[in-house]
Amino acid sequence: MLETPRHWLRRLYNWTLHWAETPHALTALFVLAVAEASVFPIPPDILLIAIVAALPKYWVRAALLCTMGSILGAALGYGVGTGAMATLGQPIINFYGVQPQWDRVVEIYTGELGVWFLAIAAFSPIPFKVATIAAGATEMAFWPFLMISALGRGGRFFLVAAILRILGTPVRKLIEKYFDLAALLFVLLLVGGFLVFTIL
Repeated sequence: MLETPRHWLRRLYNWTLHWAETPHALTALFVLAVAEASVFPIPPDILLIAIVAALPKYWVRAALLCTMGSILGAALGYGVGTGAMATLGQPIINFYGVQPQWDRVVEIYTGELGVWFLAIAAFSPIPFKVATIAAGATEMAFWPFLMISALGRGGRFFLVAAILRILGTPVRKLIEKYFDLAALLFVLLLVGGFLVFTIL
């Protein structure tokens, strides 16, 4: 029963990592970061780790591109929430099966914790796409939204890149060696991120 998700994660992981070995690695990282902040389920950290492990001297550039892509994706997610909730936003929510969590996020955004929730979502495993779409749907002020997103995402990606710059290739080798455990932790982080909706 757990075999299918494991193989799915392995294939997606390998597909993501293969970009790190191409001349288009940084472009792929930017595109992945854009997609993850609006629709894609896999965080760009995986590719960021692979790129920095393979090309340590590019760690600042990789972290910056990842941050910029994520900010652009956040703006797109915000746009979906403000102008295409019925045609794009709701189908995304239905696809991930998070309607109750979505309702809770909307409730949080319309209260005093909205800005704090966005900051936590930008830095943590909470699915950022839900946070960006909800910000648009609840008409959060755009420029504060973008600034908080930039600080949270930048802090996260530069931290990941800096750790990889210091620790280097051994981290990637550990992921490869203990992939099953890494996949399990990845799933637990995603589940934990969704569970935060019900706690806040």
